[in-house]
Amino acid sequence: MIELQSYAGYSVGDQLEELSQSVDQSMIDAYADASGDVNPLHIDPEFAKTTFFGRTIAHGLLTLAFVSRVLSQWNWQGWAYGGELNVSFLGPVYPGDTVRVSGEIDQIEKRDDGIYARCQLTCFCDDRKVVKGFVICKISH
Repeated sequence: MIELQSYAGYSVGDQLEELSQSVDQSMIDAYADASGDVNPLHIDPEFAKTTFFGRTIAHGLLTLAFVSRVLSQWNWQGWAYGGELNVSFLGPVYPGDTVRVSGEIDQIEKRDDGIYARCQLTCFCDDRKVVKGFVICKISH
């Protein structure tokens, strides 16, 4: 592995275009319908009141769909053709929250099969960090 500072218009320190996405209960319900994940924590406000969270929360994978949108805008081929994602869920996303997804290239490396970039990713709701992690995508064709 050989580390690079830049390659083909990508540079260490580059920021991915930030996405802000509002989340409401109808979006959560639609995701439950589409995914089949009908856990009452997500879709039943009365049930959710009895939980640790006190109200419904968005599916973690709904939040990752916003991450996927950012990655697709940045490098759709590298992401669609086998990007590696490693994330941790740090807190809930509630109806009424706005999720902000951001990323920064922190490493570019030459491997035997091509050039790859690693991006640090974060998702915030106001000042609460709800997801953190990184993605590695091929940036050479």
